[in-house]
Amino acid sequence: MSSPMSLPTPGAPGSHGGAVPGPPPTLLPEDGPEAVAAALLRDEVDPADVAAAHPAASLAWSVLATRAYAAGHVVEAYAYARTGYHRGLDALRRAGWRGAGPVPWHHEANRGFLRSLAVLGRAAGAIGEVDEAERCAQFLAACDPDAVDRLGGDLRA
Repeated sequence: MSSPMSLPTPGAPGSHGGAVPGPPPTLLPEDGPEAVAAALLRDEVDPADVAAAHPAASLAWSVLATRAYAAGHVVEAYAYARTGYHRGLDALRRAGWRGAGPVPWHHEANRGFLRSLAVLGRAAGAIGEVDEAERCAQFLAACDPDAVDRLGGDLRA
């Protein structure tokens, strides 16, 4: 039996030297894989094709996860969301995130990661992985409470 995976905890104590305590927000590059994926998806390219061509883009994985979840394919949704989540963590780390600090929803390039995290939590709950669902919900809230509001219902936000 494997042990549950522990999620990083944003908002850990710290300071970046400004008036606001804690690490500064992490913003993924506006010209990176997320932007390419967003443009292709706006052009109605199949998300599976986008994910295959740009596997580092969490956004494509989050769209696949959302569609699978909506179709009742919860295990597939979980797998797609887990992929998008991990690709997003990789991108956040490359952008300077060290496991703590906000990942704001208002920055469009962050949305694929946040959407992946949200649907991962939902899918985990649907398959009875309650601890993982709770960790994902806490992590999403720590990244950006606005993301919780935006993704609380319809994941197409």
